[in-house]
Amino acid sequence: MMNSTQAAEEARRKAADDDPPVMLSTTDADRLSSLAASAARRSPEVAQRLLAEIDRADLLPPDELPPDVVAMYSYVEYRDEGTGAARQVQLVYPHEADIAQGRISVLTLVGAALLGLRAGQAILWPKQDGQERRLTILRVSPQSLAPRA
Repeated sequence: MMNSTQAAEEARRKAADDDPPVMLSTTDADRLSSLAASAARRSPEVAQRLLAEIDRADLLPPDELPPDVVAMYSYVEYRDEGTGAARQVQLVYPHEADIAQGRISVLTLVGAALLGLRAGQAILWPKQDGQERRLTILRVSPQSLAPRA
């Protein structure tokens, strides 16, 4: 059983997880800002959330982004804390998405949630039905197979 000090610390930790710090490369931020703006009519909630994440992100030159940060084309293993289910996905642009191949679009609620997080971080994020779920980043592998622009 937790005492009041432990319970308060747990509540502070969970609140910090709701909005953990995020990092993005300047290249991803520029491309994703344009993408979100163009997708605002089709997917207003996701576009708004993606733009909010970009706005609050620490922006770094691409070669200074740590390898354990989820960037475009990163391979990510995450766990949905509500169900305990773990998934491995690659974060891609909408035209490259293929759920059967594990490639999820950054213009999905899960894709936008994962962007910019580091291994070990968790975020509280809405599902399509409006309920919230906590996603925890278990592992990030760099974007070694990113297509050439």
